[in-house]
Amino acid sequence: MTLPFVPGAGRAGSPPGRLPVPARRAAGEPRLVPGIELVGEFEGSGYRDPPQLVCRPDGQLVRLPGLLYQVVRALDGRGDACGDGRSGGSRDGSSDGHGDAAEVGERSAERRPDEDGPTSMGKGAPGGAPGGGSVMARVADRLSRETGRRFTADHVAYLIDEKLAPLALTTYSDGSPPPPARRSDPFLAFRFRLAVLPERVTWCVSGLFAWLFHPLAVYLAVCVFVVGETWVWMSPETVTALQTVLTAPGSVLLVVFLAIASCVFHEWGHGAACRYGGVRPGAMGCGIYLVWPAFYTDITNSYRLGRAGRIRADLGGVYFNALFVLGLLGLYAATGFQPLLVAIVAVNLEIIQQLLPTLRFDGYYIVADLVGIPDLFSYIGPILKRVLLRRPADERLRALKRRPQIVVACWVLCLIPVLLLQVGILLLNLPQLLAADWQKARWLLENAGASGHQILGMVSACLQIVLLALPIAGLLLALVRPVRSLVRFLGRKAGWSGGASAGK
Repeated sequence: MTLPFVPGAGRAGSPPGRLPVPARRAAGEPRLVPGIELVGEFEGSGYRDPPQLVCRPDGQLVRLPGLLYQVVRALDGRGDACGDGRSGGSRDGSSDGHGDAAEVGERSAERRPDEDGPTSMGKGAPGGAPGGGSVMARVADRLSRETGRRFTADHVAYLIDEKLAPLALTTYSDGSPPPPARRSDPFLAFRFRLAVLPERVTWCVSGLFAWLFHPLAVYLAVCVFVVGETWVWMSPETVTALQTVLTAPGSVLLVVFLAIASCVFHEWGHGAACRYGGVRPGAMGCGIYLVWPAFYTDITNSYRLGRAGRIRADLGGVYFNALFVLGLLGLYAATGFQPLLVAIVAVNLEIIQQLLPTLRFDGYYIVADLVGIPDLFSYIGPILKRVLLRRPADERLRALKRRPQIVVACWVLCLIPVLLLQVGILLLNLPQLLAADWQKARWLLENAGASGHQILGMVSACLQIVLLALPIAGLLLALVRPVRSLVRFLGRKAGWSGGASAGK
């Protein structure tokens, strides 16, 4: 970070739509936005200089470099007593954040976190005597004492106006209100969603299951799960159950219901892990992630925890899937009801999907928390420029420690071919998929009553048709954003070409 130490030089300019410094001199004093909470250091980070976290009133976590955090703490006026809020509080929107002054994006069951805020200060020198001189002089004096470097009120005004106020953490140096808080919008985030359970309900439900994260309970559950899974996959009863159940509409409906129940229980696992760690889980809900229907839990507050606590929150959902499997195994042992075995297979497929590190499933967040880098997707561009184009390392890469930088590079270089292959296969086979889904939907409707259970058959057919249609609808929604960006890019290119031709 470069500080503009040029005494007497005028400021490079004022933010758009704001009055120049002399006209604003007596307007007021800078202050924190009401509801700002100082969280403290992001523990276990993969950055050379550990960032500090600040929580906005909307629940969004913002990651700041040490100097900006000191300014916020000085404006807070309560010193180190508020410098660490890890003992409690609420955690979406996913506690992800990157960059020198970056928002920690929402973290959900698919988890949340846009983190590319301003990463370095400009080199223009501040000047003038903005309003609120007494407050800024006090902040400058404190910064000088804490850092051993000379700061003036002009420097503090620059930091507030150019760095903190745009992030909606403080007012401007003249006391005027900041712009509306901008929510993070990370790549491949969970956008199409609806909150179902509010935070207070999630807190209560999570409290019922938090004890399951006691080390002894975890050890016993994992041991029993391994034994049970071995039997399921080695037993011929599983194959027989699959052959029998998948031809019975009523049994298929029950399996789908149990799979959905497992997904809901998965989300309770994330919330319970947060509560066991001492932070407050956010709302729970459902929606469509890319092309899949999905549930989510806002666990942004898990970023208040250390690395072990964050990974426990990441694995909490899969752990509760394992507990759900144990419950189904117990019921099967008592009843011999075959749909329960098929439901166990379905839950196992869900566990495998959640552990994939490619999209924003639990596996992605496990990798991110292991290396201490909240938003791995934000490093795709810098890594590709560095590796493929042989350009100098981006500032974001230089900010990482050596080992996390290697892990992120390996993740990016594995991710890109996999995503391109998946998208390519999907687009190439889209016409055939649409035709097959149409034929399947017609067949389901025509044979809805063939089993002799008219109502169950119709409900089962409609449910399967919805499951067939959701991926197609999700794919179309996922393509809207890149197509819109491409149209804007082509429009700008056409405008440039037209301007160049006119110039000639």
